Amino acid sequence: MLRPAHSAPAVFDAGAVIGVLGGMIGLGGAEFRLPLLIGLFGFAALSAVILNKAMSLVVVLVALPARLAAVPAAEVAARWPVAVNLLAGSLLGAWAGASWAIRMRSATLYKVLATLMVLMAAALVVTHTTTLDTLALPLWGQIPAGVAAGFGVGVVAAIMGVAGGELLIPTILLLFGEDIKTAGSLSLLVSLPTMLVAFARYSRDGSFAVLSASIRFTAVMAAGSIAGAVLGGLLLGVFPDLVLIPALAVILLVSAVKLARHD
Repeated sequence: MLRPAHSAPAVFDAGAVIGVLGGMIGLGGAEFRLPLLIGLFGFAALSAVILNKAMSLVVVLVALPARLAAVPAAEVAARWPVAVNLLAGSLLGAWAGASWAIRMRSATLYKVLATLMVLMAAALVVTHTTTLDTLALPLWGQIPAGVAAGFGVGVVAAIMGVAGGELLIPTILLLFGEDIKTAGSLSLLVSLPTMLVAFARYSRDGSFAVLSASIRFTAVMAAGSIAGAVLGGLLLGVFPDLVLIPALAVILLVSAVKLARHD
């Protein structure tokens, strides 16, 4: 159902705004959706995370075919060791992160989400305003580093209910030296199974009932997010990164402060 105080058009529009913000920087926008679910629509922290995860999953499923069409499938397939390396850690991290989120006190989860929002803001600025050089680790160092990084990304993605592309893309650039387009496609391939694992873990908890109770709300906002992401993609490059990225980072930081103060 939809929350009583909010109509379907308002929910769709909110999703669309989030989609546009994410689409303009080539992401799904879930990190912007989470504080909106809590602050505007009144969901408790864990409920918001579960709903955000469901919507993120829908957006990734829609984005994946389009992304693979932009980058030849053979080119992505040739990089399968990168995806496997990261998945070795991210699947475990997703299960662990969801388990921790379920067990946290609500007040603690709000503060953890606020901290992770700051991390997302930092990752956003670093990825889009600096040139990331490959660390050039030897294979014996690259593999455990990939597993460890994947675990961390899986934990963050599960706790926030996001796809994790904000962290996966710079990780792939730094550890494996892939170009930005290939990194974006690989991040989606890693994100999808990672999200499914977190989703499966959340489904074992009673809090998962919020999804069936808010299925229409979720569908309407997800549709808005997809429509907004398409529009945001068309606006890609219209606003210079020098203006857009700091503005989006400030939005995340303000959201972090509000979440930290949430009861």
